[in-house]
Amino acid sequence: MGFPYHLCLLPFAFFMSFQGEIAALSAACLWAIASVVYSRLGERIPPLQLNLMKGIVAIALLLLTIVLSSELFPSIAPIPLSLILLSGVVGIGFGDTVFFASINNLGARRALLMGTLAPPMTAIGAMIFLQEQLNLSAWCGILLTILGVAWVVTERTPEGRGTRGEGSEGGQGNSFSSSSSRVTVNLWRGIGFGVLAAIANAVGALFSRAAFAQSVMNPLWAALLRLSAGVLILLIFTFSKSILKSLLYRQSLRRQVLESPSENLFSIAEARQSRVLAAIIFAAFCGTYLGIWLQQIALKFTVAGVASTLLQTSPVFLIPIGTWLGEKVTWRAIAGVIIAIAGVGLLFYLK
Repeated sequence: MGFPYHLCLLPFAFFMSFQGEIAALSAACLWAIASVVYSRLGERIPPLQLNLMKGIVAIALLLLTIVLSSELFPSIAPIPLSLILLSGVVGIGFGDTVFFASINNLGARRALLMGTLAPPMTAIGAMIFLQEQLNLSAWCGILLTILGVAWVVTERTPEGRGTRGEGSEGGQGNSFSSSSSRVTVNLWRGIGFGVLAAIANAVGALFSRAAFAQSVMNPLWAALLRLSAGVLILLIFTFSKSILKSLLYRQSLRRQVLESPSENLFSIAEARQSRVLAAIIFAAFCGTYLGIWLQQIALKFTVAGVASTLLQTSPVFLIPIGTWLGEKVTWRAIAGVIIAIAGVGLLFYLK
């Protein structure tokens, strides 16, 4: 009886059959790691500048990877190229910025809860515009995963970096009514940013999926093009904002508005500090360079609704990270993880 060599090929066969799903879960794990770092950086760097910095670092890493791998620029038709660039403008340039703003106003957990709106939006959009049909069992898997993630995220836990105006800072030197009003304003502002981030996430995923459906684009190049488009629109917006404020200054109109350039300079000064710079590079490497690359692989090799659902499982991966950081894990969090894993398993089983 010979050695069963075919058994050695089973892991490879499994990986090839589910490479899109595995890439999506890997990206979600990396985004969970990066979100911990971004939540700290968000206390010192405004969302627009943080998004721009991590985008520039990730572009440099992607270019280095392309040079080392000798990947030539692919021949892409105008329509798929336009779709992948639009995906970057909407999903990264706009979506990531409002997501960081949502974290600043709601805290990481509530902002991630708003992100669970993206998978059903993506699945419905793919069904309408890309003719990607999902059966009833697949919808059950998506719903189960979202419920598990929501169950984890909505658990009431003290968050030092939660909604601005909450906690100890909210009651110092202010009346209860003014503090409550400020919390309400931040809450609704954060919800608005969260809804916009979910819509941008869904639209960006649909653009990417449509581009892959019409071309044989390499996910590495797709990640670079998508990220470059997002960073470019951020640069245009930043320069336009600076020019507008310079004009307002010359006309001596509302000098209070001019405090944001000093904020920009403060952000740059903060970024030059070695620890802050190291944190930006690490988060950009995990969450942007590897995360977006894996996201594009997921959108290429599996349907948009399933990919978007698995990409939103980051809160599940935050639980072991939180345990490692010394946070207490409750039975509710564990139950949410089990529900989410059951949904993910159902999506794998249905393929």
